[in-house]
Formats: sequence, structure tokens, C-alpha cells
Amino acid sequence: MVDLRTLTDRWRRWPVTVRDLPLALLIALACAPVPVLQDRSTQLGDLPGRPFDALAVVAITLECLPLAVRRRWPGSCLALVSLGFAIDQVRAYHTVAGAALAVALLSAGVHLERRRRTTLVVGSAAYVALAVALHRQGSAEGLGGFLTFYLALALAWGAGAWLRQSRAAEAERRQRAAAAARATERARIAGELHDVVTHHVTAMVVQAEAARYLTAAPDRLDTTLTAISDTGRRAITDLRTLLDLLHPDHDADPRVPSVGELTALVEQTRQAGQPVQFTQEGRRAEHVGSAEAAAYRVVQEALTNALKYAHGSRTAVHVHHGKREITVEVSTDGPGTHPAGPGGSGRGLAGLRERVTVLGGEFSAQRRNGDGFVVRARIPTGDAS
Repeated sequence: MVDLRTLTDRWRRWPVTVRDLPLALLIALACAPVPVLQDRSTQLGDLPGRPFDALAVVAITLECLPLAVRRRWPGSCLALVSLGFAIDQVRAYHTVAGAALAVALLSAGVHLERRRRTTLVVGSAAYVALAVALHRQGSAEGLGGFLTFYLALALAWGAGAWLRQSRAAEAERRQRAAAAARATERARIAGELHDVVTHHVTAMVVQAEAARYLTAAPDRLDTTLTAISDTGRRAITDLRTLLDLLHPDHDADPRVPSVGELTALVEQTRQAGQPVQFTQEGRRAEHVGSAEAAAYRVVQEALTNALKYAHGSRTAVHVHHGKREITVEVSTDGPGTHPAGPGGSGRGLAGLRERVTVLGGEFSAQRRNGDGFVVRARIPTGDAS
């Protein structure tokens, strides 16, 4: 069974001219000589009515059929409908098709792109000419009646113009929202690139620096060079994953790191020559991807900074999984004894603070008594079970 939404979607796929045609045909059919409908006809000028003839059919055709192109060619539609309306009133047919003029004005107010002011001036002048012609034929409408009808037509145009402005404002709002979303996504990817590149490159630089002192120990040198190669491969893999997100045809969900991968991260840092003590407590909750990704990045950035500024110093990583939050603490005991890695820009900690704060958590990074440093984060998981 086909539901209403499916029918609506199919209808919207039809050309706009086809979708506008039924209204035109409906108004044309309403012009049949039925007494009930004739009482509701448009009678500008209040002239005595005349029976339908061949010219009446022409007038009805001009008033109704152009409505099929009222959105595609609004200016042409308005001109033809206005001509048909003028013939209708001057000849005093007084058909129901006169209502088509309001529809054409409304559509022109919405869809007419260029020469809108010219259309208003020409249309107003044409209306004045029609009023003069009706007056010379003995119309009893009077100035007040003609002005009232003109204001009604102006109201139809004004309603269309208001609708046009509303749609334009909504389109602009959506464009701004899309631009903001793109900027946010670019900032997120930039943050991911910073975290991935900084950590891997720092580890490789530290390992390469340490390799200088291992020329007399071939076994240890080979282990260090192998670690550098492994780190480089991981960096390439992670970079490819992030660059895939920038591809316009990419539709897969981005890979999100989790605290379950911390063991590998800690082991990589150990291979770079950093003594790391890692403890993890509690039971991991389900469906906390954002919180786990943030916790992983906190540990990653803290270990990167330890490699840079405290290489060789004991580093402790403690992760606790609570019912409603994940707490992370990474601390170093003091300055390192080996050459440090490349200096930092400070963006990493600032980005982590923002990431954790957005999730409703708390983040701090400060020096300990002496030369040590400690990074702490409390990240809500949103799991209230």
C-alpha cells in the first residue's frame, strides 16, 4: 500500500508546469454557466452582464491556462492573465476566471526575478486604463470601488513579495547553517590532524634522536628503527583515514578512537623511550563514543607532551570508568634526561579543553610541585543506568 508521503514525493518529481496545470483547469471548468458559480464571479465596473460567445472563450483561456506556467514564467503568466481579465470585464462576461488574476499576482510576487518595479508600474497603469474604459462604458463602480479593488490586487502582490522574502531569509539561514557546519567539520578535522600528526611525529623524532646514541648497540638500534618504521606506518594510516573524510563522495562514518585502544598507544610511547605506567579501572559503558574519543585524545596529547618536555621521566596514566563519567589523569615526575622532541604551539591543550567542555566535562593542565606536570579530565558519558 502506497502511503501519503510516497505519493507526495512522486508528485514533487513531476515538472512544475504539470503540477500547476490542475489549478488552471479547475478555474477554467468553474467558468461553466452554472448559476451558483456565476453569483461568485468577479464583476469590476458593475456593467450589465453579457452572454458567452467566442470571445468569452478566448478571455477564459487567457485567464486560466497561463496559470500552468505561473512559476516557470511568472511575468508572461501575469501579462496574459491580465489581458484576459481586461477582455472579461470590458465585455462584461463576469466569469469566475477573474479570480485567476489574484493567483497570477501572488505567483509573480513570489517568483518574478527581474523588473519587479517595472511590472508594478506597468500593471498599475494598465489598471488605470481599464478603470477609465469601464467608466466610459457607463460603469457605476465609482472611484472608491476601483481603489478598493486595486488595493485587493496590491494585497495579493504584497503577500507574494512577503512570501518571497521569507523564503529568501530561510535560504540564507540554511546557507549560514551549512557554512557553520562546514567550518565546524573543518575545525574538527584540523584538530584530529593535529592530534595524530603531533603524536606520531613527536614519537618518531624522539626515537630518531635516541638512535644516535645506540650506534654501539646494534640490537637496540634495530629495535628503535623498527619502532620508527611502525610509527610512520601508523601515521600514514591515520592520515589516510582523515583525508578520506575530506573527499566529497565519502559517506562512511568517521573512525572514532576509543579508550580500548589506549594499550597500543601506551606501548607506542614506551617504544619511543618513555617509561609509562598504565592503569585502567572500572567497566566501560556502552554507546559513549564521543566521551571515549575525548578520553583517548586527552591521553594521546598528554603522552605527546611528555615525550616533548619530559622524555625519559616516569609517566603515569590512570583511566577510571564510572557509571556516568570517565576520569583521566596523566602525570610526569619531572624534566627528562634525553633530548626533547619538537616544541609545541599550545593548540593541543586548548583543543582538548574545548572538546571536553563541549561534552559538559572539566579539563585542567598544570605543573606539579617541582618540575612535574599533570593533566586531568572528567568527561560525562551520558549513561545514567
